[in-house]
Amino acid sequence: MIPRDASPKNLRYLYLHGFGSGPNSAKGVATAEHYARLGVAIERLDLRLPSLEHLRVSAMIDAVRQRIGGEDERAVIFGSSLGGLVASRVAEGDGRVVALVLLAPAFGLIPRWKQRLGEEAWARWEATGWHEVHDYTTGKPARVDFDFIRDLERVDPPARGFPDVRVPTLIVHGVRDDVVDIEGSRMFSTGRPHVRLVEVADGHELIASVPRILTEADAFLAPFLGGALRA
Repeated sequence: MIPRDASPKNLRYLYLHGFGSGPNSAKGVATAEHYARLGVAIERLDLRLPSLEHLRVSAMIDAVRQRIGGEDERAVIFGSSLGGLVASRVAEGDGRVVALVLLAPAFGLIPRWKQRLGEEAWARWEATGWHEVHDYTTGKPARVDFDFIRDLERVDPPARGFPDVRVPTLIVHGVRDDVVDIEGSRMFSTGRPHVRLVEVADGHELIASVPRILTEADAFLAPFLGGALRA
């Protein structure tokens, strides 16, 4: 439950896109357009840092923290897939984050990728240094270096388990998601009364569920949105 008076004056709304995506993703644009009509600016960050080929989650986390601003600033963060993991890791160590809206958050990324690729493909990625992926921004094949995994092991090591998120959190996850299993979100939300999980009949992209996402986010963020609209 978000306190009724939880509407700080210096409040940013950030949107973090997923792996292989960018700030112009369909969900990011739809979210920004929706809240622009309510008088709220959503900043869609470009987290292809320093590039898709050399993607680093640590650089993403640093960029989000810098974007929030000074100690008196506060942020509501929307995070999709990998962006959801980044948002969660930022929130667990940064008191400036006041709420999260996570869309199919990519918890447990390393063990899940290992399982999905299989031992042979994983070993080949490590040996050659490169793994081919789909670049959703260009629509073309791309590649990511294995240092992406080495960096991820430092900021999201499997032994740490789920991020220690203590702020109000809304999760929307598709029951037909074949990229990020919904079971991770179910486990994360269990025993955490500040986390609300909404399950939808959709896949990983959640495109068909955008209207439901926005409706749920409006209700969840009503205390913050009211303050922003009155400012």
